[in-house]
Amino acid sequence: MLTKLLMTTAEMTKIISPILEVCKILVPALLSVVGAVGAIYCILLGVKYARASEPQEHENAKKALQHAIVGFVLIFVLLIMLQVGTSIFTDWWQGYAY
Repeated sequence: MLTKLLMTTAEMTKIISPILEVCKILVPALLSVVGAVGAIYCILLGVKYARASEPQEHENAKKALQHAIVGFVLIFVLLIMLQVGTSIFTDWWQGYAY
């Protein structure tokens, strides 16, 4: 019964290879998209901050800009961690003895 639970290297390759290929393609593309959208959004929020005439609008725009910057930094960090984690996982998986 235990032998049926163990996977061979070929079976593991069939499962893991497509997932790794998708990650290798999507992560750089997502970094580019998030960078572009983040830059445009922060520019728009900066313009809103600069054009705010009342103190309340000024404060709301400032908070929105701060939150957007923190959010985009977190997204970048998570995507980079995914890319690094994928390479670490690939090295581990290829060196693992089944």
